[in-house]
Amino acid sequence: MVGFCLKMSKNKKRVPMRTCIACRAVKPKEELVRLVYSPEGLVEIDTTGKRPGRGAYLCGRSECWERGAKRLGYVLTARNKKK
Repeated sequence: MVGFCLKMSKNKKRVPMRTCIACRAVKPKEELVRLVYSPEGLVEIDTTGKRPGRGAYLCGRSECWERGAKRLGYVLTARNKKK
């Protein structure tokens, strides 16, 4: 049984999952938009996914962007203060 599980995991590619900070939906990373709290203190959209700074994800729904705008500053600054 164990051999079967290991074989299955080798054939499938792992898809990174992320959570939308507004609706808490877990989706593949490619379906979400990453926002970054840069070291300069600015919140920017990260199209590449490689910008430095703490990131948070939002899905494409307009309700999530409205709700996420309210939470975003708190979430990202709280994460930055933990360093």
